[in-house]
Amino acid sequence: MQKQSIIKEHLFNWLESIGLQLTPMMTTGIILLVIALTALVVHIILHLGVLRALKRLAQHAQLQWQEALFKSGLFKRAALTLQGVILYTQARIWLDSDSAALPIIETVTELWILLFALLTLFSLLDTLQDFSRFSEKARNLPLRGIFQGIKLVTAVIALILAIALLIGKSPLLLFSGLGAMTAVLLLVFKDPILGFVAGIQLSANNMLAVNDWLEMPKYGADGDVIDISLTTVKVRNWDKTITTIPTYALISDSFKNWRGMQETGGRRIKRAVFIDATSVHFLSEEDIARLRKLQLLSAHIETKLKEIAEDNRARSIDPSSPANGRRLTNLGVFRAYLTAYLKTSNKIHKELTQMVRQLDPGENGIPLEVYAFANDTDWVAYEGIQSDIFDHIFAVLPEFGLRVYQNPTGHDMRQLVAGLNMPQAS
Repeated sequence: MQKQSIIKEHLFNWLESIGLQLTPMMTTGIILLVIALTALVVHIILHLGVLRALKRLAQHAQLQWQEALFKSGLFKRAALTLQGVILYTQARIWLDSDSAALPIIETVTELWILLFALLTLFSLLDTLQDFSRFSEKARNLPLRGIFQGIKLVTAVIALILAIALLIGKSPLLLFSGLGAMTAVLLLVFKDPILGFVAGIQLSANNMLAVNDWLEMPKYGADGDVIDISLTTVKVRNWDKTITTIPTYALISDSFKNWRGMQETGGRRIKRAVFIDATSVHFLSEEDIARLRKLQLLSAHIETKLKEIAEDNRARSIDPSSPANGRRLTNLGVFRAYLTAYLKTSNKIHKELTQMVRQLDPGENGIPLEVYAFANDTDWVAYEGIQSDIFDHIFAVLPEFGLRVYQNPTGHDMRQLVAGLNMPQAS
């Protein structure tokens, strides 16, 4: 400060030496002019010199992370904060402590520094969020909600500090007064607080991330997560509508995340074909001879026939009645055929569960369910794989003497009536 006082004294001595009569008002005006010129020079150096050079370097480098630094205005806001600090320091250097202009300039510059420091923090958080696109782990974190929570807290703190500067009181008094308003604040900021806590839980437990397939019937959500913010989660449904869900609802309610299916690389096929129970029968010798020609069944039939013959012989079974002992059925052989068909298909995931099982029979026939996983999780490809399997099932059923159960249609009724009305041959 001593050095600055000497500079100020030399300046005023030089002005007097050139014949300028200095009055207190003129002295204050000259000081304010010096401060303004200093601020202008610093602004030109920072914005037209340093920032422009840095931006040019970033554009030549063509690196995404360097472009992200300028995208949110981080350097520009940091430069404006630095300008406020310089202006505040200049006022303290040039103006006397008893100057009427000093408190005004100090208050204005302190508010300036507080505002642009807050905006610089916001830009820094936006830049970090932009950087998260380049990291696989960071992309899976609900950073937007967490950063919004930080912005909200810092904005409230900055507002309290600004009010304290304007009324000339210690901010500690205002912070202590907030204790009595805790209940009101909790009510006003209920959703942001719950959303912030939910965001931390979602992140810590890796429960949900942007681009996950979320299904939440309670809110009519079934699609990709496109945004996770402080208070809401946006889901783009498959019909291209947007569903908005409160963030805390993902903690308090249940939802289905299909990420596991996508990471595994297999999408489940779980569908049954209903067999007409009246078409199930034991296989005759002619049926066995015909089905032996099927490549997927030849080994199975030979093994099964040998096993059945040995078992019947060991128990001295009378083969004259079909009800005695064990025999091959067309439904059992068809189930074995389907199992072999799935194992040889190049569209079925080999490392995940696959089976063909018979469910409880009912009024619609005997359900024969295919349980397997397609090796392509894309919706269109998955539906194509599933349809191809059941196309084959419907086409091959008659080869085994089986029929699909189907309720009578109008065509069936017309055929029946036509048969009844047909004249009898004499």
